[in-house]
Amino acid sequence: MAEGFARAMGIEAFSAGTHPKEVVHPLAIAVMAEKGVDISHHRPKPLDLEFAKTVDLIVTVCGEADAECAHLPLPVPKIHWDLPDPAKVEGDEETRLAAFRKVRDEIEKRVRELIAESERL
Repeated sequence: MAEGFARAMGIEAFSAGTHPKEVVHPLAIAVMAEKGVDISHHRPKPLDLEFAKTVDLIVTVCGEADAECAHLPLPVPKIHWDLPDPAKVEGDEETRLAAFRKVRDEIEKRVRELIAESERL
């Protein structure tokens, strides 16, 4: 979702994961579509040292990624957004959609703040 918002705001961004899935979660695609952002074609890349050498900043959004990144000698700055994983929420579809929307909205806010901060530098 962060990649989708960043790209929609004109920033080159890439989703990566320590254990990336082959496809984007369907509920993430659905809630991003509600905001007019199509992430259905996005595919996460593996977050490793080679990938890290190609970017200017790494933003981790879950504790597992933050912990695993601590073991990599990252050549770029890293910030961590401690957000819950909405894919782990159980319940009916509306409950799960609500979890994805909540995280989506927090990610959008943080991406906007990060872009605004970088423009001030």
